[in-house]
Amino acid sequence: MMSAMRAETIIEHELQQAGEANRAGKKPVVFIHGLWLLPSSWDRWAELFEEAGYTSLEPGWPDDPDTVEQAKAHPEVFANKTIGEVADHYEKIIRRLDKKPAIVGHSFGGLLAQILAGRGLSIVTVAIDAAPYRGVLPLPYSSLKSAWPVLHNPANKHRAVPLTFDQFRFAFANAMSEE
Repeated sequence: MMSAMRAETIIEHELQQAGEANRAGKKPVVFIHGLWLLPSSWDRWAELFEEAGYTSLEPGWPDDPDTVEQAKAHPEVFANKTIGEVADHYEKIIRRLDKKPAIVGHSFGGLLAQILAGRGLSIVTVAIDAAPYRGVLPLPYSSLKSAWPVLHNPANKHRAVPLTFDQFRFAFANAMSEE
C-alpha cells in the first residue's frame, strides 16, 4: 500500500517539475540517479545548470522516497523494479516536456540515459560511468566487488540490499577522502 501511495505523490511532483520546465521555456536537462541514490544527489549539478541558463529536472525512480531516512526505513520500495519499468517511468515524464531534453545519468542512471537516448527522447545524452548492458563481459574486478554485497546471496533476487558506508565508498566514492 505504501508503494502505491508513494508513486502517486512522486508522479505528481514529477509532473509539476515538467510543467515548470515548460513554463520556463529554457532548454531542459533531466538528471537520472543510479542505484542506492535519490534525486537529491543531483541538487548541486541541477543548481549549476540552472545558473547556466537551463531548466533542471531531477525525477526519481518509481516510488523513490523523499529522504535518505525514509529510504533506510523502507528499503523494500527499491526492490522488484525492472530496468524497463524504470525507463518507461522516465519516458512518461520526458514526453511531457515541450522541448527535447539533454539527459545526464550516472551509473545505473547512465544505463537508463542510454536506453532513453535509444528511444529518441534526448537531444544529447551524457552517461557517466554507466552500468553495462547485459552481456558486456568481462566485468572488471572492481565492478564485481561492488556488486558482491547483493549478488552473493541468491535470496536477494527480489530484495533491495543497502550498502554499508564502506561498500558504498569503495563502489562510488573511492577517489574522495572520508571527510
